Amino acid sequence: MLPIERSRELRADSATLTLQIDAGLFWFQGHFPHLPILPGVAQLDWVMHYGVSLLAPGKQFVAVDNIKFQQPVLPDSLLQLRLDWDAEKSRLSFRYSLLKDDGEQTASSGKIALC
Repeated sequence: MLPIERSRELRADSATLTLQIDAGLFWFQGHFPHLPILPGVAQLDWVMHYGVSLLAPGKQFVAVDNIKFQQPVLPDSLLQLRLDWDAEKSRLSFRYSLLKDDGEQTASSGKIALC
């Protein structure tokens, strides 16, 4: 299940999306009952979905080169997802930023190898 896409900006080798994280997403069920947070696997799923569909058609997941989770993503958050595709290295870099009234904070970032 994908988040609500509020905006999209595409370039030849990058994409920036603004995503509304609806509290009703199944990803929040049981993770965790008293303090729901968006699981890392959901964030990676969305990176793969948008990365392959927008920047690297036909490519498949090989490995996570690195990933860092810095801030939890709560229900009803507004996120910016920045994707950068390096075709020469077959590497997709990503950064999720929480968009707040007082600015933005990096929620997670990483690099994924594709083939």
